[in-house]
Amino acid sequence: MNKKDIANIRKQFKVNNHLMSIKEIFNVYVQKESGEFYHHVSQPFGMLEQETQELFLTNFKKVLTGILDAKLFELKFKRDVDESTQTILFEGLRSDTTEDWKENMLEIVRKMFAHTVYEFDTVVTFIRAEYRKPTRKRDLESEGGGDEEVYSNEFILCSLNKTDQPKKALMFDYIEKEFKSYNVFDPIINLESPLSGFLFPTFDDNAANANHILYCAGKANQPDGRFIEEVLNCEEIITAQEDKDSFDLILKEVIGDQVNPQIISNVYEEIDKMIVENAENEESETPKLDYRDIERILTVSGVENVETAKVEHAFKAIVDDEKHEIKASSLVPKNIKINTKVADVSINPKDLKYVKYITYQGKRCLLLEVDEEVVVEGFRLETSTL
Repeated sequence: MNKKDIANIRKQFKVNNHLMSIKEIFNVYVQKESGEFYHHVSQPFGMLEQETQELFLTNFKKVLTGILDAKLFELKFKRDVDESTQTILFEGLRSDTTEDWKENMLEIVRKMFAHTVYEFDTVVTFIRAEYRKPTRKRDLESEGGGDEEVYSNEFILCSLNKTDQPKKALMFDYIEKEFKSYNVFDPIINLESPLSGFLFPTFDDNAANANHILYCAGKANQPDGRFIEEVLNCEEIITAQEDKDSFDLILKEVIGDQVNPQIISNVYEEIDKMIVENAENEESETPKLDYRDIERILTVSGVENVETAKVEHAFKAIVDDEKHEIKASSLVPKNIKINTKVADVSINPKDLKYVKYITYQGKRCLLLEVDEEVVVEGFRLETSTL
């Protein structure tokens, strides 16, 4: 799935939307430390009060919010796994009765808490829904009328949320006209920050892919390896941050730890060009780099005497899996921060070419090339020539 596919599904989570039909919602309340199921209930989503529906819909959007390979990860199921989660989810999706659906989802909850203990109560929520994506408008004069033709796919979405204990507060009683302490003992389900979650199956080119699952980590670049392997039964992943760290180490190994800002700017600009060209060609997969691609990027970016053998050696020494290719989308940061004792500067990676690091009168200086006048506290700064 690409970010566009995910966004298309996410925006459909709203009340009374004919493109998103949520059939059932199943909530399981799990007690802390013991991991026992205190209560679970399945009911038609449409039977919930509208305010409750809106709270859950906001939570489902959170599960599908984040940057790919940092917060959201498309995982591939392992083959030949006994009682695999892939099989359980597939059977749950095709269940004819609510009891079968509940039992399949409870089996997944058991896997979640088999070796994990939380210091707080948790709630696991599942929905079984149908997502419809319009393809094109029908001819108004045709026999079918003017309704949209749609792709239709069923899916399961899961969200794991912690519970918080309400804080004591001071309230004003309008009837008695007095101030009172307000104590509530019912735990509050935190629907704003899911601990984790997933969507099954994924969707590629408007078709369901039951061999993959979209996993949501609680925090960016901190996927739960145990959850991925033991609960979801999926293959290991490499985060965007890990790809970025590997790429930086490869560059240092090849060109050293001192470099002209123009070179770094050229490298990021070349990678960004690959990403843009890929998007314009509407290719589904993001471009990936092996050692040959890195060699080419360094050469066109102005690095002299780039040796193929040296780049290959650096790549294989730093990247554990020789077959792994680094995703280009993981490599270009939104901005680069230059921190000094005097000031902190944030700059677009492609604008590094306008930065010079010089020595002036025996002192190290950061020189920024700007086109416009510089205004400080309403005053235009005078210019001087070095």
